[in-house]
Formats: sequence, C-alpha cells, structure tokens
Amino acid sequence: MTIEPIENADDPRLDDYRDVKDPEWIQRRDIFLAEGRRGIELLLSSPRFRVRSVLGTRTALDSLGRALVGQVLPVHQVSREILERVAGARFHQGCVAVGELPEELSPEQVLATLGSRARRLLVLERMADPDNVGGLFRNARAFGVDAVLLGPGCTHPLYRKAIRTSIGATLEIPFARAHGWPKDLASLRAAGFTLIALTPRREALDLAELGATRPVPKRVALLMGGEGYGLSEQALAESDLWVRIPMVAEVDSLNVASAAGIALHRLAVDGVLR
Repeated sequence: MTIEPIENADDPRLDDYRDVKDPEWIQRRDIFLAEGRRGIELLLSSPRFRVRSVLGTRTALDSLGRALVGQVLPVHQVSREILERVAGARFHQGCVAVGELPEELSPEQVLATLGSRARRLLVLERMADPDNVGGLFRNARAFGVDAVLLGPGCTHPLYRKAIRTSIGATLEIPFARAHGWPKDLASLRAAGFTLIALTPRREALDLAELGATRPVPKRVALLMGGEGYGLSEQALAESDLWVRIPMVAEVDSLNVASAAGIALHRLAVDGVLR
C-alpha cells in the first residue's frame, strides 16, 4: 500500500469524492461513501464490497493503521481544506472511502445464504429518511437481527447519512430489496417466519404480552412503516399479528428508531442476541 499525496483540488483522482451532498450522487455514480475510521475499517474488511480508494488527511490515514496494511488500492493524502472543498461537506474524522454498489440481492438470496440460523428479520416499508434507515439498522445490529428487507419507498441503506447514522451497521447486516411487494411477505411466511406488524392501532396486541402471556415466535419478521404513514393496508393484511407499544393518551407515536429498539428488544427476550 502506497500513500499518494495530492495537493491540487482539481486532480482527477479526486473525482469520485466531488459534491457528495448532491441527493442524486449515489444513483448517478453507482458508488457510495463510508466515512470515519470505523466506517472505513468495516468497508475494507467486508467481502460484500469492492473498495475503489481511500482519501484522508495525514493524521486520519495514520489512525487507520493496520486497516490499510496489505490493501491493494489507491490511498490519497490531502489537506483538510482540499478534502472539504472537493466533497462540499465536512468529514469530522478527516477520512473517507469510496465503495462500489454491490449487485442487488433478492430476499430469497439473502435467506438462502443465512439458512436455518436466520431468526430475526426487520422488514421496512416507506422508510424514506436516510437518518431513520440508519437508526433502524443500528438497532437491528444491537438486537441480533439477521437481515433487513426493504419494501416500497425505502431509501438506500448505503446513502452517506444512512451509513453514518447506523455507525456502519448498513455495511454489516445483509439487506435485500423486495420488488414483489406484498407477495414477498407471503414468501417469508412460507419460509417459517411469523410476520409481526408494529402499529399504533388500538386493536393491536400490547407488545409486553409477547414473552409474558404469549411466547415469542422462534422466527420473526418485524414489519415497520415510515413516520407519518405507518404500514400500508396491504402489509397489515399480510401480517400474522399486530402489536403496539402502549403510550400515554396524549402521545400518539414514537420516533421510528425508538419504537424499533423497544420492539426488537422485546422480541429478543428468548435470548436470541448474538
């Protein structure tokens, strides 16, 4: 591994890093950014992704240390001023890497790879905010979720903000996009998963009943809808069970990441934390 100093912001070797705040950046280029030491370390160690290059200040690259040893890829050193001028954004840890978007996996491919060890899935619908998607992946990682299934209207988990908010969990947890919605939900049931929909509807079961008066199913797919929309009628109709988080009368909802954390913790009461 050789570090290549770059002193000119117009250097073409920096083209992958330009104007990263552009909302269409990831679609137009088929690449994504992982920033900070943890994000870059996860990206470099993952067999799922091909890394194009790493960019950072001298101090930041030094901090990556062993993660860069033996890597066969360009590593560019720039000043913080050039880094932020090129990207149009601040990278607080002074380093960032470019990965290539992998081939999109189907739910069937992800489940086949996991096999019988898959016990917990998180299924998202109409989750458009990358911060929410990142927060959900972070909770999924904390509570032993094996994979995330993305239904209609979900933003890409490899958006820069989603990776950052997830603390790198979107680089660790397998995910797939459902193109046959809601038929994909029936496929999950056929694979042995109980579909549990999290909804504020009053007729739903109190979440606390799971693990208390009712056993937690051995294989669970937790369905969650976006803030302001919730789950569609189609998704609710496909679910085996509706559950709700009881709240005081003056409050009608929680932040979706907070709700997911509560629900996933409850669904792990049988000790399925890995």
